[in-house]
Amino acid sequence: MYKYERIVYWSDEDSSFIVEVPELPGCMADGPTVEEAIKNSEIIIAEWIDTTLERGLAVPEPKGRLAYA
Repeated sequence: MYKYERIVYWSDEDSSFIVEVPELPGCMADGPTVEEAIKNSEIIIAEWIDTTLERGLAVPEPKGRLAYA
């Protein structure tokens, strides 16, 4: 399991749970349950990392829990 922070919330518009990965810009997944959305986020994170590496760009190291002011 990847150690990037994830934000999970319900979207009425999409009628599903959304998972955002703030450390990986644009990296999001969804699912009908929290568990499914998190499972889908593992796949999307892997694809995000693969695409980033293919482009020759750096992949950020997971920082864990982000602190907000």
